[in-house]
Amino acid sequence: VQLVESGGGLVQPGGSLKLSCAASGFTFSGYDMSWYRQAPGKERELVAAIFPAGISTNYADSVKGRFTITRDNAKKTVYLQMNNLKPEDTAVYYCRRGFGFRGDYWGQGTQVTVSS
Repeated sequence: VQLVESGGGLVQPGGSLKLSCAASGFTFSGYDMSWYRQAPGKERELVAAIFPAGISTNYADSVKGRFTITRDNAKKTVYLQMNNLKPEDTAVYYCRRGFGFRGDYWGQGTQVTVSS
């Protein structure tokens, strides 16, 4: 199993970024997928999750209305569109197969920094 994130970077407050996570080594369409983040000095937290068909999603309250998780099962990729970014969104963002107690593999993470 391999999960490779990309798309992080430095953005000004109010800006947007789109993260991608390319998956390989398993039947992607059969698994929930999720994005987590970890800010310095804080615990890793679930940001968003998406179920296998891509219709049902869950979001942390802090990102509802600003972030959108989607997936392309043909490309074996999950995305996180982040709009209206705030300084408090600064963190390393991780892709994960599954989420919660059913989650297992993690990607290496991609840094997102929101600063003027």
